[in-house]
Amino acid sequence: MSLLDRALLAALRRAPSRVRHGLAGRPGPGPAGEVRRQMERDFGLFAPPIALHASSPPVLAAAWAMLRETLLHGSVPRPVKETLATEISAANSCPYCVEVHGTVLSAVTGGQPGAGPVAEWARASVRRDTARSAALPGTAAQAPEFLGVAVTFHYLNRMVNVFLEASPLPPSARAGLREGALRALGRSLAGPATAPCRPGEATALLPPAALPGVLAWAAPNPVLADAFARVAAAMEAAGERSVPEPVRAVVLERLREWDGAPPGLGAELFARLPAEHEAAGRLALLTAFAPYRIDDGLVARFRATGGTTAALAELTAWAAFAAARTAGSWSAPEEMPGGARR
Repeated sequence: MSLLDRALLAALRRAPSRVRHGLAGRPGPGPAGEVRRQMERDFGLFAPPIALHASSPPVLAAAWAMLRETLLHGSVPRPVKETLATEISAANSCPYCVEVHGTVLSAVTGGQPGAGPVAEWARASVRRDTARSAALPGTAAQAPEFLGVAVTFHYLNRMVNVFLEASPLPPSARAGLREGALRALGRSLAGPATAPCRPGEATALLPPAALPGVLAWAAPNPVLADAFARVAAAMEAAGERSVPEPVRAVVLERLREWDGAPPGLGAELFARLPAEHEAAGRLALLTAFAPYRIDDGLVARFRATGGTTAALAELTAWAAFAAARTAGSWSAPEEMPGGARR
């Protein structure tokens, strides 16, 4: 590893301190520390999109389980999964994730994202009508892996757009040396990207659970079925702790109506929120539908109602996962368990 690669990785390992809106970026001991250990071993570093969850250890473990168990092993080649990650992130307007996963893709293949059936399917996945008509670019047995990566990045894109800056690079690397710095990042992560990865190690950090119907497309793949069952239970528990029930009801109602298009951001989006939960409701709805619109003012209003740092992490995680699993269901072939295509 060159000196530039080492310097960049050192800067990225400090990046959790740049997580916005007051979230902690470093885990404590116990299971949270195990997430960090696993991620540094399997992913090359404790990456900010996972580190930003550190205020809630169960949600931290859930976010890592999604990423690890969908992206790092399986029958679908890693470059295909990196293409999915890059193109879904582009369609969701998440420049941070586009830079990271596009750079890894370039490092492991020498190619560039943007063309071919995998990229087309990924871009189609963000809208209900196009997702239902897009041909799955793999075998029937590989469908849970494609859908798992899609759900993971629909989720992470939302959390990243709320809590991270637009680039993984430190500000000092953004002018002049940007392309070289990105190539160095790709080389640094390319080794872990191609190393063998034993399934289930992150899943084991969460208690067993039953797979909910909206994620039934994972059932043919035991590894992903177990992972998403536990992740869904962790996210639901986070919602019960930190999202008022009337807010959860409004978000889920809006998601049933949603077709993937950006909603109107006027008063109508928030019209059904109870006044006593207005700040929490706005945070949840914007996380699901327009995370880029969340600003320090809204977070301050949430905190003024008694919202803790852990509650902020859990509320946004619950809303992001609710939107992600909804979007994922659109792409499930009709013949699969939970298939939603028409």
